[in-house]
Amino acid sequence: MKKFGAVVRALREKRGLTQDALAERAEVSATYIGYIERGDNVPTLIVILQIAAALSVRPAELLRDF
Repeated sequence: MKKFGAVVRALREKRGLTQDALAERAEVSATYIGYIERGDNVPTLIVILQIAAALSVRPAELLRDF
């Protein structure tokens, strides 16, 4: 999950978003985004889709390293 978290973090930073801003767009908590980015949590498919939409990417881009 660390790879997935690193992809989320890189895309978030590339877009100039804070964890709070991404969390608001994805309709999850900022704490949860932090857990995901550190690889401490395995997000559900629904959350992956929400994050992808919030980052304006295809879900496959979040999973590209797998």
